[in-house]
Amino acid sequence: MEKIILRTCAYLRELKNRQTMFRVVKTPNHEIKIDLTYALQGRGVYLTKDKEIILQAKKRHTLEKSLKVVDCQNIYDELIKLLD
Repeated sequence: MEKIILRTCAYLRELKNRQTMFRVVKTPNHEIKIDLTYALQGRGVYLTKDKEIILQAKKRHTLEKSLKVVDCQNIYDELIKLLD
């Protein structure tokens, strides 16, 4: 039996299965990347794979606050493209 890994969505603050979420990472080199393998080193933040959630997180600057960076607008756009 496979173990279910739960993580907290940065926007919803709800525990969910990791496979239903995107992981965005701030690497040690201060680069912001989308981690589809869930294995990159650095500070990771999870967002639910839902277009409405991503748009609301973009509006409230959720990634910027969680990763302590100035601008993540292109990351939000890439996440939406991955959903389509």
